[in-house]
Amino acid sequence: MDSFRLQSCRYFVFTVVFLLCSVVCHTNQQATVELSDSNMDTILQHNDIVFVNFYANWCRFSQMLKPIFEEAAKVAQQEFPVQGQVVFGGLDCDKYPALAKKYHISKYPTLKLFRGGQLAKREYRSQRSKDAFVAHIRENLKDPVIQLASPDDVSGLDESKRKVIGYFRSYADADYGTFKRVASSLRDDCTFYAGSGEAFSKELAPGNSIMYRPPRSIDQDMIYLGPMTNVELLRAWSTDKCIPLVREITFENGEELTEEGLPFLILFHNPDDSEIVRQFNDMILREVISERGNVNFLTADGTKFTHPLHHLGKTPKDLPVIAIDSFRHMYLFPNIKELTVPNKLKQFVLDLHSGKLHREFHHGPDPVQQQNTVPGSPPTAKNTDPPESQFVKLMPSENRYSFRDEL
Repeated sequence: MDSFRLQSCRYFVFTVVFLLCSVVCHTNQQATVELSDSNMDTILQHNDIVFVNFYANWCRFSQMLKPIFEEAAKVAQQEFPVQGQVVFGGLDCDKYPALAKKYHISKYPTLKLFRGGQLAKREYRSQRSKDAFVAHIRENLKDPVIQLASPDDVSGLDESKRKVIGYFRSYADADYGTFKRVASSLRDDCTFYAGSGEAFSKELAPGNSIMYRPPRSIDQDMIYLGPMTNVELLRAWSTDKCIPLVREITFENGEELTEEGLPFLILFHNPDDSEIVRQFNDMILREVISERGNVNFLTADGTKFTHPLHHLGKTPKDLPVIAIDSFRHMYLFPNIKELTVPNKLKQFVLDLHSGKLHREFHHGPDPVQQQNTVPGSPPTAKNTDPPESQFVKLMPSENRYSFRDEL
């Protein structure tokens, strides 16, 4: 009898210990999934949203972020419990350098979001907190298409934004499914709208259709003429329309643009002056489109970016102003009235690449352009340097990241 009681007691103790261990192990289970070259593709393809922390264990900023990211992952598990909806993942870039290279990781920690297996164009650069991370997930789970109630809604849309508008006989159509997939991948660059049903019978008379509407009515609407169910063709067409040759720089996207590492050719303008923006876009397209990939063509609200104007010796009263920021110095386009003069803007850009802009700031005009000088005399030196770059200050902060090139 005593032996039976002893065995029962031992069994009871074992059961309690097992249950306690199960509870503790479950409690300590990591909500963040460790990614590797063996599971990365599978996880990306089988989840709607995958939020990835690309880190390096030696990086103190990575170590600081890990517990915050893990806490956000636990909240996300509770708020979005549906299998295949949201995953928080971590990738050790030292352990998997090929994956780090594939996703262009140059600093730690870098946070990138994948939607439906596709990398979102913009990496996460906002506040690094549990609440901010979860809010970012909520935002990306929203329907990427805004459904219109009637054609009257179209006339009330924000004219300052780029829009893609689709009309479909039914939201159950395969055409709409393609439209929605493209909208998801380009939601950071365009706003996508759709109308369906009897209220849109006039717009649907020729069948399902998709059009692009540019901001501020600078150009006319453009109709998509390709096959409606071809995702790649529709995405390529929409990308061409939604990501313009000339982009607007803001304080929100400044870090992203500087990280591309290309000099800025930038028009500072009054936000009400749409004509100078049109002229600038036109001249970029006519004369310097070949420099795409060597220079970023940008516009900026000169009433907000007053600091770089000040370093150029200008104020908002002097708008519009054109300048190049090489990330070392800023160079002023001499005469804004010559913007539309053939080859003036092009030569300004070429003079940056040749070093002439920098050289002439230090030594005065090149000898071949000097007039009334004694042959053989050296160029007249200037006593001033070009203004220092101001947009370089928008680059990723050394107090926020560890950079790979420091290794």
